Amino acid sequence: MAKPKLSFICQNCGAVTARWQGKCDACGEWNTIVEENTSGGIGGGPQRGRRKGSPSALLPLSGEMEEAPRIVSGIDEFDRATGGGIVRGSALLIGGDPGIGKSTLLMQAAAALSRGGNSVVYVSGEEAVAQVRLRAQRLKASDTSVQLMAETNVEDILATLAEARRPDLVIIDSIQTLWSDMAESAPGTVTQVRTGVQALVRYAKASGAAVILVGHVTKDGQIAGPRVVEHMVDAVLYFEGEGGHHYRILRTVKNRFGPTDEIGVFEMSDVGLREVRNPSELFLGERNEKAPGAAVFAGMEGTRPVLVEIQALVAPSALGTPRRAVVGWDQPRLAMVLAVLEAHCGVRLGQHDVYLNVAGGFRISEPAADLAVAAALVSSLSGAALPSDCVYFGEVSLSGAVRPVAHAGQRLKEAEKLGFRQSVLPAASADLPRSGEMVPHEVEALPDLVGRVASGGLPSDG
Repeated sequence: MAKPKLSFICQNCGAVTARWQGKCDACGEWNTIVEENTSGGIGGGPQRGRRKGSPSALLPLSGEMEEAPRIVSGIDEFDRATGGGIVRGSALLIGGDPGIGKSTLLMQAAAALSRGGNSVVYVSGEEAVAQVRLRAQRLKASDTSVQLMAETNVEDILATLAEARRPDLVIIDSIQTLWSDMAESAPGTVTQVRTGVQALVRYAKASGAAVILVGHVTKDGQIAGPRVVEHMVDAVLYFEGEGGHHYRILRTVKNRFGPTDEIGVFEMSDVGLREVRNPSELFLGERNEKAPGAAVFAGMEGTRPVLVEIQALVAPSALGTPRRAVVGWDQPRLAMVLAVLEAHCGVRLGQHDVYLNVAGGFRISEPAADLAVAAALVSSLSGAALPSDCVYFGEVSLSGAVRPVAHAGQRLKEAEKLGFRQSVLPAASADLPRSGEMVPHEVEALPDLVGRVASGGLPSDG
């Protein structure tokens, strides 16, 4: 009998080593390398190397094209994040922290799809059928025809699905609990997760049923398991939420059939998740309009404009190295803005602690927030409050110039709809609305804005 082939695989990044070691050389994590049997699973099995390939059809690149058929749930925020609905035959991966509401979101989506006449199968590997029914009853989803299954073996799941009529959607909660007969390792290991996901993706492509996979995340916020899983699926979404805040954001980071920067905003309540159709009102709901150090940023999340308040606090420091604390924005980006303010605008912050916060726990990733951050910092340092009816957006370069950003017209229209009447934006911005009550103040360089904010005014019109 041949000796089983063993390898040592990192459970954090999937790197393979020839022997066990305490620290993974690839990702730097400690105590994540586990011995696994690689005789089964992907590329394994006694028949490998003897299997004869069957010819596949070769098709030309040009030909008739049609839009991918989608399953629309009726939950607008969920459909927005998925690019207009779930594409039939696709595989989606949804990750999030424990208790953030992934199962709640998918149960509500399954109920909505079932009410729309779609066949939905919900497979739970973490809860019993009775527990899933209790949650469905609390969410008022128990009156639907969603089929439930409590199973963790991949082969048994696929066999059960093959016996019944092909469903429109299959939900697997979660991939860390799955195990396959093809891999001789514990559930949740890299080999088991990779093998189970590959089998389910193959089922989705062959049958035309959409599959949604739920994945746990690590302490760094990444979906646990090998990164190859994210390459295997068609879309990757993260369900996010900050502790102490009642809202949740479904953010798309990969989508082969739609945009990759869309978000859907939900609010957690006692009866489940509720859609937030106007996130700007949610993030601006508790503004203190007369406090210095607060600037409203007009941002873009995918195709949706979102207004959010950026709060800055600049205070004298008693430490040799002043503190720089950031919540909701990129800390290296803050260091760059501080350097530009000191080098080109004469704003001395080397002896001050700087605290920056995006109100409501929202996270900003685009550089268009540079101008709003600079305005909030100067306002806090000078003690002069910014106008309450003004929004800011623009990218600051290392030379102190303010560069235009995309979608200026959509940002201004959203601000005007919420009652804002002034805007500070880069000069030569394109796509500006020619009508309306919004008064644009164009700036070419950051020193122009700093002088006006410090004196309690706004820059003059372009």
